[in-house]
Amino acid sequence: MNVPADLRYSTDHEWVRDVGDGRVRIGITDYAQDALGDVVFVETPEVGARVESGSVFGEVESTKSVSELFAPVTGEVTAVNEELESAPEKVNEDPYGEGWICEIQTESEGELMDATAYQALIED
Repeated sequence: MNVPADLRYSTDHEWVRDVGDGRVRIGITDYAQDALGDVVFVETPEVGARVESGSVFGEVESTKSVSELFAPVTGEVTAVNEELESAPEKVNEDPYGEGWICEIQTESEGELMDATAYQALIED
């Protein structure tokens, strides 16, 4: 499994990348997309929505199941990846790049792990 060292991770298999000015970009991990199988739909939050760390902010539907997305931070959604509407498979093809889900202006962060801790979590 690909676990980039420059990201932080939630126990719910979301990744967090600092993009500057207090904003973070969020997506699901390689481990999560692999477990889901072929992604066919992604429900993103609305721009301007306020999300609380640990709360549901969207969902990913695959050929196997539907999984809720849990916010790894608290803040306001400033952008969503609109390309996922017509190309949800980007979550499978490039989970840490073109498959990102949203950006949030953070107020506070939940419990996040570094890559080493996340790697240990998924290997258990």
